[in-house]
Amino acid sequence: MNSADDNDEQTSGGFTNDQVLAALKVVHDSKTPNPVRKKAEEYLQQVNSNKDAPYHGYTLAADKSNPPIARHYGLWMLDDAIRHHWGEYTLEQSTALREWAIRLAERVDDDDPSFITNKIAAVWVEIAKRSWVLDWMNMDELLVRLWSESMALKILCLTILETLSDDIFGSEDATAGLRETDLNKAYVQIFTPAVVLAEYFPHRETSINVRYGGEGWLLRLSELLELFLNAKLDDPTGAICTVKVLSVLKSVIGWILPKALSTTKCFEQAAVEVFYSLYYPRKDHSRFSDDEFKELVCPMYQDQAIQLLNRIYEWSTVDSEDIDPDKYLLAKKFSETIYNIGILLYERPRLVPEPSDLDGFLQLLVKIATNQSLHISIVALHLWTKILISDKLCTCNPVISLIPQLLEICSHRMIKYEALPEDSTNPSIVFLNYDTDTMPEKHNFLGNYARFCAQIVGSIVENQPVDAIYHILSQAEQVITHLYDGEPAFKVETYSKSSVPFLKLDAQCNVIEAGLKGCGKWLLTQSSQEKDRHNEIMLQNLKVWCERMLGLIFEDPLVKERVIHLAVGFATGPLKQDARFAFKVFEYILVTRYPENLASTTYSDAVKDLQTFCVHQLQKLAMRFSDYMITIYDEIERKVNQVSQEVAHDEQARTRYSSILFIITHRATSVAPEPREKHLDAFLQPLITKWVNSEMTQSLSSFDSFCSLIGLGGIQQYMSQRNTHLIQDWSLHPLDDEGKVLQTQTQNALEQLPLRATKIMLGIGVEKIDPVSQPFAMACRLWQKHLPLILPNLLRFISHAHAFHNATNWASLPQEMKGVVKRILTDRFWQVGISIGSRDEFYAKVGRTKLTLEGLASSIRSTLRVVRETGYQLLEYLSLLDESFYGFKELSKPLSHALFSDASALSTHQMVILVDKLKIVVENCPVTCRSHFLPPIVATLFEQLDQKASSEWESIEERNKAAAGADGLDEEMRDESILRQLTYTSVTLVVNLLDPQRPNRSGPALADNPNGLSHVEHGNIRSFMIATPEILKPLILFCTHALRMRDTRSCSLITRVLRSLVPEFDTTGPLDTDVREFISHEVLRACITSLHDTYFVDLQKDLAQLISSIIITYSPRTDTPKGVLLTLSSMTAERVDHAIDQLYRAHSNHRQQRALVLELFKDLRGVSVSEQGRIAKPDTKKLRSAMQERYMTVNMETDNKRKELSPDLGGVADMFGQP
Repeated sequence: MNSADDNDEQTSGGFTNDQVLAALKVVHDSKTPNPVRKKAEEYLQQVNSNKDAPYHGYTLAADKSNPPIARHYGLWMLDDAIRHHWGEYTLEQSTALREWAIRLAERVDDDDPSFITNKIAAVWVEIAKRSWVLDWMNMDELLVRLWSESMALKILCLTILETLSDDIFGSEDATAGLRETDLNKAYVQIFTPAVVLAEYFPHRETSINVRYGGEGWLLRLSELLELFLNAKLDDPTGAICTVKVLSVLKSVIGWILPKALSTTKCFEQAAVEVFYSLYYPRKDHSRFSDDEFKELVCPMYQDQAIQLLNRIYEWSTVDSEDIDPDKYLLAKKFSETIYNIGILLYERPRLVPEPSDLDGFLQLLVKIATNQSLHISIVALHLWTKILISDKLCTCNPVISLIPQLLEICSHRMIKYEALPEDSTNPSIVFLNYDTDTMPEKHNFLGNYARFCAQIVGSIVENQPVDAIYHILSQAEQVITHLYDGEPAFKVETYSKSSVPFLKLDAQCNVIEAGLKGCGKWLLTQSSQEKDRHNEIMLQNLKVWCERMLGLIFEDPLVKERVIHLAVGFATGPLKQDARFAFKVFEYILVTRYPENLASTTYSDAVKDLQTFCVHQLQKLAMRFSDYMITIYDEIERKVNQVSQEVAHDEQARTRYSSILFIITHRATSVAPEPREKHLDAFLQPLITKWVNSEMTQSLSSFDSFCSLIGLGGIQQYMSQRNTHLIQDWSLHPLDDEGKVLQTQTQNALEQLPLRATKIMLGIGVEKIDPVSQPFAMACRLWQKHLPLILPNLLRFISHAHAFHNATNWASLPQEMKGVVKRILTDRFWQVGISIGSRDEFYAKVGRTKLTLEGLASSIRSTLRVVRETGYQLLEYLSLLDESFYGFKELSKPLSHALFSDASALSTHQMVILVDKLKIVVENCPVTCRSHFLPPIVATLFEQLDQKASSEWESIEERNKAAAGADGLDEEMRDESILRQLTYTSVTLVVNLLDPQRPNRSGPALADNPNGLSHVEHGNIRSFMIATPEILKPLILFCTHALRMRDTRSCSLITRVLRSLVPEFDTTGPLDTDVREFISHEVLRACITSLHDTYFVDLQKDLAQLISSIIITYSPRTDTPKGVLLTLSSMTAERVDHAIDQLYRAHSNHRQQRALVLELFKDLRGVSVSEQGRIAKPDTKKLRSAMQERYMTVNMETDNKRKELSPDLGGVADMFGQP
């Protein structure tokens, strides 16, 4: 490596800067032909591979006449040399590299693009992580001298300081991790004021001094920030510098000594990023001592600070018609900052002094809650849910005075935003569309938003029940009375399920239901004479209001449905002691009628939905008030049967009405169990008769007769005669008369099967019922005696439904038409962000194709789906019967055969549903039944999942390599999305089965073991899985292959699962030895392969931790891990031994272990975009805080073919030195 003079233009090795510049121009020119670009890239690779590459990079970067892209490439060459070859350089060479970096830094000026400045900073940081405090002692002095120069150099220093802080303290940087202790100490030294350092560490070692000056960087940054905050930021460079200061402060706040913060003067008037990090809430209160809390937190509740916060909020507010991305991002961060400050108030209100302006702070909180952006508003609502449950805060006058405003906000914000058009000009919808990328994100966010509103209303009612309920009901009555004011009159022809009147009513009903929950909590509090009087008045008012509402006439079936839902909430909530009122609601629902109207399909669908909803609500009331209804059973039976005859047009609807009578009899514990059980058995007899019907049993004896049973006996002949395999678009081919008959047959055939009726009746008996209650015990007795009659044909239904997907079973279909089977059974569904067109357009298209070949295929799919998924649901319900179901020792193998013999033919989407249901069946297995039930089921399940997921990922990879055109892109994206779902569902099942903290679902405690079970049999399910070889082998094999499946969530989970398994096999048993060897060889190779793959670059720390666990745990017992490492092309025995020795020395320091592994594989592991030298600009819309991500989750609280026992390493086979 040459030493350089800045004016040298001729390079060694036959390369010149002009040649490099020409090659870069060719590479970056979009018009360059691919062969020419490839040749230029090869030339640049030769330049970078040359021993003098750092010199070439320096000369390119130092010459400011070069294009910025060329200078950046030169800096990347320097960076690459430092990252990958630093250990090969002599002290003289490494010193030269450092001098070049210093020289480049000194020449930074305002004309340099930001990405050049940032890259120079990156080069500086990479050198610092390797030589600072070793042979580079004056780095702090150099930074301070640069700091005293221009604004551009200040920005460079700030970038260096921030990056170093992030790498040393905040990230998983491997290089910094190797020198963690030295770098931590040095960085704390240069940032902390000398007086604070002396106070905290009076006996610290001072012989090695790495700092320059006594003030430290924290004070320098504070002084600069104070200067800018007191000045007008008209200078763009000054504004940029201020933002950089805030970024550095944000980075260091997490580790800086609290005393150092209180010695600076700027924090009371600092800005959003600093506030956010400084006041970030912790699970414990150790972030601030009481004295530090008074010094750093309490000033934020003073009048001067509140005024500043109000000014920042007003300044950061953006218009929905002109969203400034950076300003909007700051506004969201500010709202979270207020949450952080508020949560500290919630946690320690006793420390806040009396003169504080809590009223001003709470008013600011209300102001934020009204923000048009729901993503800003939700943070304030979240904080209000905390404040209103604080005994200290909820009764204070500032909070009580804001109650009316909070109720008003919640009543307006509990509207269903997802029902509004996506192209609406409503500002909240505009912001919502801006902030969310997918429909699941939007639904999750809106669900959390509505939940916070509901919690606020509930807490207010719980604290002030009489006044709050009166206010809520008065407001709702006003809305209901004027529902159509300013809106067109109701018309069937223009009916919409998201009309403004309905959305207004729905919002008010949501507010009332939230109030009822709060009312219910208040009723549970300690009774008193005064409370009883208020209670009586309030309940009477609720009853009168509800009865008045039931007397109104509503033309909209959706409005009627919402009113019924609310009335049932009254009956089962605060008025649950009034059974007569509940029966009034029951009768009201029972006689609800709306005629269908052919003028509007949407209206007719709403009428059908209302009828189904009414039955569900009748069932709910029957469950809750069965003891009262049994006393008037004859009257109810007569009315229910009469309604059933009038409105129930199919067997399923009639069964649902019969189920109401079944529920009353089943749940009425006030009547003796014997006559009830006898009556219930009479209900079930017609169903059982169908299950044992000899004709149905005969029809289930073969695949062809099964097809006839479900109305599809002629489908093969029909498709064959019409050469459907030659028809490209089935949706354009109308059905002939025979096709229409076939379609009707398959739809009608379902009505004759006992599947859906059994699901209804069985679900009533076991779902959502206390397993130690009398009704549950009765259900177990009822169904247990019928299970031997039901199970054989149920398993045949499932088996044949799966077999229908296997083209080899379509014997009458010519070979050239076998592809038609997959085409018939491929589900059509819409996915946001993937499918072309909107959801409404998709369903409209499905409706238009009903009487086409595609419509016939849809009917076939629907029939098979009902048979298949109803069978799954029945198994889930049966699993709730505990040993009444699992106790059949001969069941597991036939069940396994029925579920899995043709499961490989199921689509990925259908496999997801199967796994979801089987997960419940497996987890519900009692401890006493595990040994005979679980092994055949779980082992075969994971064999099938391994085969399915691995083959599908292989198929995806092949399609990606083929680079299909844009025409099939949406289908490919959909397939990959579903495959990710299957992978994640399977992996979560693994996590549940192998969770060491998961308790047994049921059964006696280990100390009380009357059945004489072994420790393994009686332990948690993880112990059973690990100790059962039949299960363990396919389970670990699946986990191994999952390490290569290209889904980061799943791979991350699997690394943790495998890491937890590694210590389990560090013993001398025969099973332990086999598993240990497999993990040491196959799992380790899979980890290394994924570590090499750039797709898994974000998971490298997880993979590195697993690799270190395997090496540390198993190397004392076997040489296999070392042998695998030595097969890698760049490994030597000396290097491997040194790495293993260092891993042992790292003990429990996981960060250092990861750093050592990443350093060991530095030449083999995949590299990120930034390490590849590309310039990546983050999308501001994608930048989300951890809190924003949590708001996007549900209820926030809350790939290769298998080859024997070896994963496929074909993609990187040359890495391993094997023949």
